[in-house]
Amino acid sequence: MAVPKKRISLSKKRIRKNIWKKKGYLTAVKALSLAKSVSTGRSKSFFLP
Repeated sequence: MAVPKKRISLSKKRIRKNIWKKKGYLTAVKALSLAKSVSTGRSKSFFLP
C-alpha cells in the first residue's frame, strides 16, 4: 500500500529555492563578464576564429 510523503517545511523549501536561484544568478554574471571581455578584446581564455 502506498504511503504519502512527509511535507517539506516552508523554511527548507525557501532555502532550496534560493540556492537554485543563486546558481542561475552566478551563471548569468559569469556569462555577462565573458561577453564583456570578448567584446572589448581583453579576453585571454576565449578565442574567436
